[in-house]
Amino acid sequence: MENAEIKPPVAAVREKNQLMSASEIDRTLVRLANEILERNNGLVGVVLVGVRRRGVPLAERLAKKMMEIEKTAPPVETLDITFYRDDLSTVAQKPVVQEVPSAFTVEGKTAILVDDVLYTGRTTRAALEALLDHGRPQRVDLCVLIDRGHRELPIQANYVGRVIQTSDVEVIEVRLREIDNQERVMLCERVG
Repeated sequence: MENAEIKPPVAAVREKNQLMSASEIDRTLVRLANEILERNNGLVGVVLVGVRRRGVPLAERLAKKMMEIEKTAPPVETLDITFYRDDLSTVAQKPVVQEVPSAFTVEGKTAILVDDVLYTGRTTRAALEALLDHGRPQRVDLCVLIDRGHRELPIQANYVGRVIQTSDVEVIEVRLREIDNQERVMLCERVG
């Protein structure tokens, strides 16, 4: 099975300041893992679904933290939302086609969507639509590392690492070692 990954046009940004260090990201993930365990009374029927790209390593890290706490971990799945985006034509001319992991099901389970930044809510809307192609979950929760506000859709995260108020010209960049070879969250500003 193949899918496409959208590579948005690269906007020029200037780093303003660091919002989270590697150790702060790690501590936040420990807290989020504990919150998920507590609210679900364990992990029976729970599946973590990482929204591709940075949601996947975050979901994998959460599962690892849960393994350290409970000696068991939920399955972790990858969700590609490329063809569910409502801005597909404005983000890239030609999506990049890549291999994806095999199909999975969320039928009757508690699916926890994991993503790096919650902003307008459009990525989450696309993720919900894509998730339903994998069955009808009993419940869907949303877990994000950063909630930066500016919602355009009525979407709210159940688990939030940090709420950071931003302006429209600011950008939050989550950089993870698995993808970016660095580990930090930066507040940047669009230039030009």
